[in-house]
Amino acid sequence: MDRGRAPRRTGADLRLIRVCFHGAESTGKSVLAAKLAAELGCPWVPEYGREYAETQGIDFTMADLLAIAEGQDAAMRAACAGDPPLVLLDTDPLMTAAWAEMLFGEVPDVLLAYPKAEHYLLFAPDTPWVADGTRFFGSAEKRVRFAAAAEAMLVRAGLPYQRISGDWGERERKVRAALSGQA
Repeated sequence: MDRGRAPRRTGADLRLIRVCFHGAESTGKSVLAAKLAAELGCPWVPEYGREYAETQGIDFTMADLLAIAEGQDAAMRAACAGDPPLVLLDTDPLMTAAWAEMLFGEVPDVLLAYPKAEHYLLFAPDTPWVADGTRFFGSAEKRVRFAAAAEAMLVRAGLPYQRISGDWGERERKVRAALSGQA
């Protein structure tokens, strides 16, 4: 069930739209965000948590998650400088909140207080999981639990979202359709 659609932008309503690719690991968010940002010529904000994990390691504490959320938000703010019409976000601090829930069973309020995107695309965990040294939740049970935590953060924040699922081609078609409503 979709929790809403972002309105089509027209005339005086033209403003910055941030579209966040949200959801469990290994669901195609990063690959699709990078590909479409390059095609559309819009800013793309990569997943800061991946960079952090690759440089700091993956033995996360809550302080690490708070630093990741801060870094993700700073990167988003930098990409939004100059008010481009569209910015693709490969995650945001709300997804870091899902990580906090999964790893520590709690979500600090600060993770829910960051600015939110105008539109969220929730990626389903119905694609093959690929271990890459920074991913944690590879079993079917953990993937479903992580996907539920990601969706719960959207619901908790009262945000509309659109589900993205299916094989790689279907995901890309759905994302393109969602983005066409942003232009």
